[in-house]
Amino acid sequence: MADLENGPVTDEELIDEQGPIITLDFDDGESLRCEALFVFEVDGKEYIALADADNLESEDVYLYEYFQIGEDEFELGDIEDDEVFEKVGAEFDRIMEEYYAEDEGK
Repeated sequence: MADLENGPVTDEELIDEQGPIITLDFDDGESLRCEALFVFEVDGKEYIALADADNLESEDVYLYEYFQIGEDEFELGDIEDDEVFEKVGAEFDRIMEEYYAEDEGK
């Protein structure tokens, strides 16, 4: 289960400023505050990219399946299939490369 601190994630939009903060609660009792970067689609399913909100210089990105339930409600799911995870990771990389290529062209 994840908690959203400051508003819903905007679908299909890179967030240039700090995005919403989501707290991930793990089974071992640990939690991690993450910045929602953006939601994107792969093969008809939505996924979300998250970054450690307390260490934004880290290159670690967390990818989860994203289920919008209501206007301000959602759930995250683990991507358990390695092939699907690779496909989602490749799409994330493609989106980021395109974003930075456009940003450099400005």
